[in-house]
Amino acid sequence: MSQSDDIEDSTAPLIEHLAELRTRLIRSVLAFIVGIILAFTVAEPILQFLLQPIEASLRALGDPSPTLQYTSPQEYLFTLFRISMVFGFALSFPVIGHQLWRFVAPGLYKSEKGAFLPFLIASPFMFLLGAAFAQFVVTPLAMQFFLGFADVASVFANLMQGAVQEVPGDVAVVPETAEGVKITFFGKVNESLDITLKFIMAFGLCFQLPVLLTLMGKAGLVTAEGLGGVRKYAMVGILVLAALVTPPDVVTQLILFTVVYGLYEVSIFLVARVEKKREAKLRAEGFYDDEVEGE
Repeated sequence: MSQSDDIEDSTAPLIEHLAELRTRLIRSVLAFIVGIILAFTVAEPILQFLLQPIEASLRALGDPSPTLQYTSPQEYLFTLFRISMVFGFALSFPVIGHQLWRFVAPGLYKSEKGAFLPFLIASPFMFLLGAAFAQFVVTPLAMQFFLGFADVASVFANLMQGAVQEVPGDVAVVPETAEGVKITFFGKVNESLDITLKFIMAFGLCFQLPVLLTLMGKAGLVTAEGLGGVRKYAMVGILVLAALVTPPDVVTQLILFTVVYGLYEVSIFLVARVEKKREAKLRAEGFYDDEVEGE
């Protein structure tokens, strides 16, 4: 066989893999487009759902009819399109994940398939769990802090100026003749949605930590002992992460730090379990030497 024949034989599998990759990518893109279209048909109810925390905070502060505005003709449409992109990807992820699995599965051993598939299922579940935590816990607290802070600051400023007077019943009122500019919240749709989506993405990704570290432990890249030995560095890293991905309020940053550090400890526990299972399997197969390990 000539050298040119060897080159042709070696390139044939590569061409087949590239053709397979193209097919999987085309199917994934088509699924993503279909997901965007489906999400766009219900983008308005999704927007109302995402803005519920800010609506509840405004009502709690005494606004009977909370209102958000947009200041450019295309802003509202682009806001709905952003929602469609995010939730379209969520709808199409089962198809995208299936195409990814079909592409990588032929190159994996049976044991590797059994290890990889559970993580492919656990990853979207943990992301949804983190997104739900952000929507129902973190975002309402953040909105109460931001909007409540402005309200408290306004009253405090009036007190400092002597504009607040005491009336019977210990109720503080601001006279109409008080000096100063009245500060009122006129929220924009895209900016309010941006905060909510940032929380959802940040907590959704942070909740991937146990999945990622457990998968790395399964592959032997990290150990429970090693993760436990770098706890103090992990705490510093999590604090920096909390400062970067959350708005500058201490409450939200502490919540994110507490949650992510808790997930880090859970990851150490899961990696330790993976190591015990691997050790038990090797011992059962006769490949694990207790004396050598003890040395």
